[in-house]
Amino acid sequence: MIDTRNLQLSYDDRIVLDGVSLQLRAGELLAIIGPNGAGKTTLLRSLGGLHAPAHGAIEVDGETVTQLGAQARARHVALIEVDNAPLPNVSVREAVAQGRLPHRPWWRWTPLPEDDAIVDAALARTELAGCAERALDALSSGERQRVWVALALAQQAPNLLFDEPTSHLDLPHAARILALLRQLANEGVAVAIVVHDLNVAAAHADRIALLGDGKLLAFDVPERVFEEGLLTRAYGVPIAVRREDGMLLAFALL
Repeated sequence: MIDTRNLQLSYDDRIVLDGVSLQLRAGELLAIIGPNGAGKTTLLRSLGGLHAPAHGAIEVDGETVTQLGAQARARHVALIEVDNAPLPNVSVREAVAQGRLPHRPWWRWTPLPEDDAIVDAALARTELAGCAERALDALSSGERQRVWVALALAQQAPNLLFDEPTSHLDLPHAARILALLRQLANEGVAVAIVVHDLNVAAAHADRIALLGDGKLLAFDVPERVFEEGLLTRAYGVPIAVRREDGMLLAFALL
């Protein structure tokens, strides 16, 4: 569980978000949405302990996240950000195995007895078992995106944070990754994702955090966040909301 209270997040002297209070609960999938520049990634990095708040508090499983060392923090939170340039001469398996490092004593360089089985399971769940020995820098952007998800699974943290987990993925693989994240939440993991697609958020999230105007404009179930006036205020363009075949759909009226 991640609990935030009255966060103010800033870069230098510029306040990005102010007065943000929300909770990410075990067994929940939370979607963070809002226009470009609203502070979605900044908020996600703060939840993961990589961007300290100017004011307010963030607790992860009852611990103040900024007071945790990197290894201890990684046992509580896995943060997967936008795809970065891969390191050369690293295989897919080696990259995913990095998720096991937080679970080893600092003095131990060799894998723990259970590490191989955990890495194999993470590769299988992300459909990467067949390319485990391939070089990471030989993969497409979409394949690498699945590697980062597999790394998070191998890390076995109870709180998983993903910045655009389906970017670079084609529709079938995007659907499978979203289904996997939904399944992890159903298994008791706390999952937060930053997404740009409002309809993806509505279809998969238990709750939605809507950012805009430097604030948390709404934090509730999709049906209460998908209000036309609220979305129009956040995105600055008229947005219509419809329900078709039981699904919430939002689209801009341009």
